[in-house]
Amino acid sequence: MSKIEQGSTNVYADLGLENAEEMLVKAQLATKIGEIIKRRKLTQVQAAELLGMTQPKLSNLLRGQFRGISEAKMLECLTRLGRNVEIVVKATGRSQSTGHVSVVFA
Repeated sequence: MSKIEQGSTNVYADLGLENAEEMLVKAQLATKIGEIIKRRKLTQVQAAELLGMTQPKLSNLLRGQFRGISEAKMLECLTRLGRNVEIVVKATGRSQSTGHVSVVFA
């Protein structure tokens, strides 16, 4: 019988990927971009034109293939889709603790 392990909130970290935090942030941003496109009933061609990228690149992004697409470009996509993006930098609350990046959608 297989042993079942409790995972963390980051599947990329659970898989041992080096850039797990960045991948999780990109996945969350891509999910939100996809939700907005779907809600607005845009085709991928229409959305790609609006977002300033090719349809194949948008298709890759929506399928979780983020290589070659920066977090900055994904944030730009959200603004082009009519969303305000705010970046908040705050102390960790612990001295000498390493901070982390998270995405919060309001």
